[in-house]
Amino acid sequence: MPDLSAKRQRILEFIEEFIEEHDYPPTVRDIQNGCDLSSTSVVKYNLDWLTNAGFLNRDSEVSRGIALPGGRGSGRAAREPETVAVPLMGTIAAGSPFPLPQSDTWSDPGIEQIDLPQSVIGRGEGVYALKVKGESMIDALIGDGDLVIMESTHSVRDGQMAALRLIQEDETTLKYFFPEGDRIRLQPANSQMSPIYARADNVEIMSRVLAVWRYMG
Repeated sequence: MPDLSAKRQRILEFIEEFIEEHDYPPTVRDIQNGCDLSSTSVVKYNLDWLTNAGFLNRDSEVSRGIALPGGRGSGRAAREPETVAVPLMGTIAAGSPFPLPQSDTWSDPGIEQIDLPQSVIGRGEGVYALKVKGESMIDALIGDGDLVIMESTHSVRDGQMAALRLIQEDETTLKYFFPEGDRIRLQPANSQMSPIYARADNVEIMSRVLAVWRYMG
């Protein structure tokens, strides 16, 4: 096997110590924090190297999909609820329409990942997270700074909460979707705010809300 750099040696030692203490493997975020690394992308790069060099077995599609040669690390993880990592793609306004994130940020390999239960999002295909800006959905218990978990789609039911794009303005907003003839009513969940009305041909459905994720720490 090739020689290990100091950084990769520390990552490998952290994984071994974590499994020894918890009897299941760490997430990418655990490794980033435990080894004081700058980003999750740095962790993933080095995990890929360690896997290709034979120091680890890893399933990159599973949050805790790390095992040491010989199978250590897969025991309790196989019995625990599995998680899936989805990208945090940017910010969406739950108030007035808000400019879309720049296209290059949506494909940034260093973008932050959020670990979510597979029971909520399935395999995570077409699923991503957005951080909410504003208070227009507060009556739906979605506040400023919360994360909404979105599933990409171009159709939603009447009254369903969705990420909606105003095409001409190239702006998005988080609202309830109500078709009304040749126009769409984008309805907030805040009694102090008025709905937004737009022509039907100026509204694009981008994704629907699957769940709300809030950090309580």
